[in-house]
Amino acid sequence: MRFRNSLKINWLSVTASFLLVGVVGGVVLLFEFYTDDVYFKTKDFNYFLIFTLWFVFILNYFVLEFLFSFYSKNQIRRITNILPEDIIHDFDTDIGFKELGEKVHEMNQKNAEIDMMKEMEDYRKEYIGNVSHELKTPLFSIQGYIETLREGGVEDLNIRDKYLERIDKSVERLLNIVKDLDMINRFEAGQIELKYSTFDINYLIQEVFDLLEMDAEKHSMTMQLQTTQSQLFVFADKQRISQVLINLISNAVKYANREEAQIIVSTREGMKSIHISVEDNGMGIKPENLPRIFERFYRVESSRNRKEGGSGLGLAIVKHIMEAHKQSISVESVYLSGTKFKFKLSKPFLEKSKRTNPLLYIDRHQPMR
Repeated sequence: MRFRNSLKINWLSVTASFLLVGVVGGVVLLFEFYTDDVYFKTKDFNYFLIFTLWFVFILNYFVLEFLFSFYSKNQIRRITNILPEDIIHDFDTDIGFKELGEKVHEMNQKNAEIDMMKEMEDYRKEYIGNVSHELKTPLFSIQGYIETLREGGVEDLNIRDKYLERIDKSVERLLNIVKDLDMINRFEAGQIELKYSTFDINYLIQEVFDLLEMDAEKHSMTMQLQTTQSQLFVFADKQRISQVLINLISNAVKYANREEAQIIVSTREGMKSIHISVEDNGMGIKPENLPRIFERFYRVESSRNRKEGGSGLGLAIVKHIMEAHKQSISVESVYLSGTKFKFKLSKPFLEKSKRTNPLLYIDRHQPMR
């Protein structure tokens, strides 16, 4: 194998040697053409010239090979001095730039795989830690209530009823966390099929307003639908889009935290889709938190969110539902000023839209029917 490698032809050296011989031969032929000396026109001189040119060609080829080899080895030696020892320890003295490049490429691939494995391991640790933390809080609460009841609290009807109610809430929170996790896993595995239908998105928003009316009143918050048309039909999974709206609006209600708090849900018709936004004038989100708000269990205000009983999975579910609809959701927020979520839904395929120019403002207390 080593003998074959030593006989490998370097076509760069061949080309350079051929050009040099061609230039020398051309100069000699021009000299022969213009000279009057008879000797330079004899066959003996021509044979001598051919032999000399071949000799120069071969000599020049090996000289160039030596120079190229010497230069490349010096460069390779400099490069290998800065590479890790586990990459160069098995290199022999005849390694070329091609082999060195292949080794460096292999090293980069291994490093990329190692980095990916580290990221996956970090994500796994964070995920397991978040799950255990979310489950630990209601489980410990249940354990504490049960121990109190076992130690005699069951005899007091007031204490018994109060603690049983708290146990029921903790169990409900556990079930919600498990259901949300199962839903996200099923979305990621492609096991949830969307049930598409045509429905009025404005009417669905009013239904969500009705559902969250009591929570909004507790926080002294008003909810308003702002739309360009009394009816705007979309083609989507109604149940899943209802879940998206409930998650977004209920989050806005939880983080109202100010007087005259309000939520404005806007709908307008685009060329191929219906544009929907959910905007509030609540506390907003800090810029450094915005890129992570759609991650599982990520909380902008962890203590407040846990107090409200959230699982930390609502926005992750929203993101997966929109991706299942081949759509995306974006967020804009100014800290201490408010937050705005925006997404789009497809129009029905065979649509005969009725366009109206005036902008309609529909207050929660005057629902459309």
